[in-house]
Amino acid sequence: MSDYQMFEVQVSQVEPLTEQVKRFTLVATDGKPLPAFTGGSHIIVQMSDGDNQYSNAYSLLSSPHDTSCYQIAVRLEENSRGGSRFLHQQVKVGDRLTISTPNNLFALIPSARKHLFIAGGIGITPFLSHMAELQHSDVDWQLHYCSRNPESCAFRDELVQHPQAEKVHLHHSSTGTRLELARLLADIEPGTHVYTCGPEALNEAVRSEAARLDIAADTLHFEQFAIEDKTGDAFTLVLARSGKEFVVPEEMTILQVIENNKAAKVECLCREGVCGTCETAILEGEADHRDQYFSDEERASQQSMLICCSRAKGKRLVLDL
Repeated sequence: MSDYQMFEVQVSQVEPLTEQVKRFTLVATDGKPLPAFTGGSHIIVQMSDGDNQYSNAYSLLSSPHDTSCYQIAVRLEENSRGGSRFLHQQVKVGDRLTISTPNNLFALIPSARKHLFIAGGIGITPFLSHMAELQHSDVDWQLHYCSRNPESCAFRDELVQHPQAEKVHLHHSSTGTRLELARLLADIEPGTHVYTCGPEALNEAVRSEAARLDIAADTLHFEQFAIEDKTGDAFTLVLARSGKEFVVPEEMTILQVIENNKAAKVECLCREGVCGTCETAILEGEADHRDQYFSDEERASQQSMLICCSRAKGKRLVLDL
């Protein structure tokens, strides 16, 4: 389980990047450097809006070489649970936010000979810190960034003006410059690791094409904070310590059922399968894992699960709660 520490920061700048994306710059309240981080790291941002509490994970897009501030980019989601809407509509310069120390589930692989970055939409953010981290490295890299059109392409100007702009490739559906994924993956050099962050459809397309080309699974790395589907068939949940039983309906998560019934105290920072704080041991049954936290081996072991997003594979699940 991840060991996050929470602390306050101050918002020093809010900058609109597109109609739907804003960049927030965060600084320490005492003016000191913030905790160090590596490219691909994320933080958890906790927000309070009256009686409503929100917790969201955001990639750090600023340079790991400069900890005088953190920067995150937030896309206003159409079906926002409240977090992105709160940040877009209510947070202003001078406000304070509670954030976690950085954690990294999307780090660069040191042994890679080349890094191939594939981004879709707001999934560009972790690669910005990766690129900054590689600024003084001899390791080669290449970025392919997909968006609907130039207007929705956050950070477009910065990427076009990047010191190594020849390694940056922008793909826009509206201009007929879609990413030719099959060709890109077919031409990768030996020793290349592929990192993908974007909508589920993009991640699945990379997985499928890589499998067709027999690209080694251990050279593929994915990140996707917004879990698009937490629903599924209803099942019986048993809390072993108390003996309580509940039905988890199709449209609710295990965590929501536990909280609604005040059945157990479970800490959960992100509610998106990222932070690992709600990890719970499985005593009976199998989990349908939908998190971004566990490795494939850990998921296959069926030892534990993240109850904020994952469900039961069968009709009954017994947890150590």
